[in-house]
Amino acid sequence: MPTGVHLRDARQQLFDAAERVLLRDGPNGLTSRAVTDEAGCAKGVLHRHFADFDAFLADLVVDRAAQLETQASALRESAGTGTVTDNLTGALTALFGPIPVAIIPLITFRDELRARLRQAMPGGGIAILAQATTAISAYLREERELGRITAGADIDSLTLSLVGGGHLLFADRDPGPPTTAAVNKLVTAVVAGVERQPA
Repeated sequence: MPTGVHLRDARQQLFDAAERVLLRDGPNGLTSRAVTDEAGCAKGVLHRHFADFDAFLADLVVDRAAQLETQASALRESAGTGTVTDNLTGALTALFGPIPVAIIPLITFRDELRARLRQAMPGGGIAILAQATTAISAYLREERELGRITAGADIDSLTLSLVGGGHLLFADRDPGPPTTAAVNKLVTAVVAGVERQPA
């Protein structure tokens, strides 16, 4: 591989290449060589921008977790509109898209990566799940304040059920993501006792 290939935004191109490798080959296929080959650059390019491969992976996860904030904001803004069930169904589908779902096992099986993430961000150990948990919890609290969820609703337990159940639904990537109907069925079961139906 030639060393003189210039990358305009090397970090972003390396992140995008890592994403493609992760989706195609899974966490076991994600190596520094696979990333630089996918990006079309020399292996040294990665090491010029990152102290080591775990530092690269930590920055990748932090970058991708930050992108989830768009979905989290959209969910918070949906409070008081539509139905709680439909809003949560859409949110779980967005929050557990292909990239977040592919990143979770990467974090799970790399101790050094988890350690770095704990230092880099709040709730960092399993960053993607922490982001989803924060988003769902904030949304449910807002809906409770608006009276669309019962006042006594246990937000923490609802959040754990939705995030844990959502992750399990989406984690089985074969033959593809769950249908909207399957996600809606999970959400309906979780919020059935607390969602107030419009008069």
